[in-house]
Amino acid sequence: MAVTNEKDAEKERTIGRKHVLRYGLYRAEGFISAHLADRTGFSEDDLALLWKALVNMFDHDRSAARGIMSARKLIVFKHASKLGDAPAQVLFGAVKVNRATEGPSSSFGDYAVTINRAAIPAGVEVIEVL
Repeated sequence: MAVTNEKDAEKERTIGRKHVLRYGLYRAEGFISAHLADRTGFSEDDLALLWKALVNMFDHDRSAARGIMSARKLIVFKHASKLGDAPAQVLFGAVKVNRATEGPSSSFGDYAVTINRAAIPAGVEVIEVL
């Protein structure tokens, strides 16, 4: 920071401070209602576009404040029945995220994302989009 006049010469000056979190892993869960999709005309093409958007949502949203963000995993549970074939908590509970390394995390490789497929009830297909 440059001093532009004599009265500011004695003030404390810094260029800036930024706290940095080396790596963060966030988990999000979402739902699509088959009944609402029928009423609104939401199609399989719309669904494919949604998956593509979720995979690429951070590619054109870079900033110094956020660093580099990207989707690393997209797991979809597709039910055979419009009423659903398993409660959401059972399906989301089958997905586990655990540390794979010791010490501070610095990459996605520091985590293990697993799906307990034995816990997935009949009628539910697991699709790993990403």
